[in-house]
Amino acid sequence: MVTAVENRIPPPIVMVVTGLAMWACSWVTPTIPISAGIRYGLVGVLLVVGVGVDGLAFFSFRRAATTINPVAIDNASSLVTTGIYAFTRNPMYVGLTMLLAAFAVLLSNAWLLLGPLFFVLYITRFQIIPEERVMQAKFGSAYEAYKARVRRWL
Repeated sequence: MVTAVENRIPPPIVMVVTGLAMWACSWVTPTIPISAGIRYGLVGVLLVVGVGVDGLAFFSFRRAATTINPVAIDNASSLVTTGIYAFTRNPMYVGLTMLLAAFAVLLSNAWLLLGPLFFVLYITRFQIIPEERVMQAKFGSAYEAYKARVRRWL
């Protein structure tokens, strides 16, 4: 079943909207008392991992000279399976999820971890699954073999 929003809203926009919703929810949900050192340390780790994973994914796509535009997946010119893509088929989305998790920790609010969960569910349904259909059509058995050995998320 194809819907009107499949592969239409760029994932960074979904991440920003999710982050804004998390911020709004932080005003009406209780915070968790946690020391600033632990909180900022965890935020730092999540930020470094998120930005690092996104950077490695971006570099892999550039090196392969293929599109990074998630709403123009039809323009993909090659199947990237090396580097960070040998560990996860969707490292850019993993990185964005880590950034949302960092924001939830920064706001000291366990309820806000529902934001990254929403992001994962939304992106899987409306971005990744449509991307997988296109990749299957374009790259056939090579993509099937890649899917068999590398997980969708982690």
